[in-house]
Amino acid sequence: MCCVSAKNKAKAKTRLVLLVLAFAILMAPASGCKRTTSNHDGKISVVCTIFPQYDWVRQILGAKADDIDLTLLLDNRADLHNYQPSVDDIIKISECDLFICVGGESDEWVDDVLKSAKNKKMTVISLLEELGGAAKEEEILEGMENEDEDGDEADYDEHVWLSLKNAQIFCTVITDALSSLDAGNAREYQDNLADYIDELKSLDNQYRSAVDAASVKTLLFGDRFPFRYLTDDYGLTPFAAFSGCSAETEASFETIIFLANKADELNLKTVMVTESSDQSIAVTIISNTAGKNQQILVLDAMQSVTADDAQNGSTYISVMESNLAVLKEALR
Repeated sequence: MCCVSAKNKAKAKTRLVLLVLAFAILMAPASGCKRTTSNHDGKISVVCTIFPQYDWVRQILGAKADDIDLTLLLDNRADLHNYQPSVDDIIKISECDLFICVGGESDEWVDDVLKSAKNKKMTVISLLEELGGAAKEEEILEGMENEDEDGDEADYDEHVWLSLKNAQIFCTVITDALSSLDAGNAREYQDNLADYIDELKSLDNQYRSAVDAASVKTLLFGDRFPFRYLTDDYGLTPFAAFSGCSAETEASFETIIFLANKADELNLKTVMVTESSDQSIAVTIISNTAGKNQQILVLDAMQSVTADDAQNGSTYISVMESNLAVLKEALR
């Protein structure tokens, strides 16, 4: 179950804090709290929880980006699974016109915040809800640490943005919402969407070609595994120490040995980690292989990208292009 250990410990406390904050915001007089949105100057306000959503909105807005008040909530390299909104965040969400969230276990706080929202006409987009039946349950791979030993019902894998195919679905929904909110610029948004979909499709084809030409079809992660949607898209076989939303940081001896033996069995030359890893588990796995010479490669799950990074040129597509280069190296 995704983040089940951490969730059970913190859920009651988190819910109480959010309810208190929401009540305080509702009861506060309009002159008694500082408004952090730009609604007073006539701008449409859009709030995104994670970077991929934020960048998709930017790409769809194109030249109109400065005309929209756009906020990225996870803007200090906070992990999605540990994030809790501040008072300013709750106010920002409460007053926005369009709110985009992931919609999984890590977003349990969203319902409480939306119940207290001042803007009752707000449009809400949940990525998991938009996927519907295409959403995938959190998967426990062979050899992986299993936190859900009680056999509770699995939750959905939240890392839906790491599929270029999913990105096309989400961008279409976002464009429709923006077009409804800003009908005067709807045609421009739709044209920007068409161009961006072409870019996403082109990159998707590049991934497919790279995997088809690869001699290796397996990725081994000495880390969390948030890339199920990506590996499923291209028929890759993954092994990993933890699930994508795991709260664990220490792998058991059995998991380490299983992964080390799997690397030997398949003659893998690389061990994968995510951008937030300290690489210690990957190093331990490599030290237990026969050759002890595997290379550690980093795939970026885009959970640490900030608005400043975006201003400096980082985009969803640029990160996925970098991931493609890493993938080619891993599959040689």
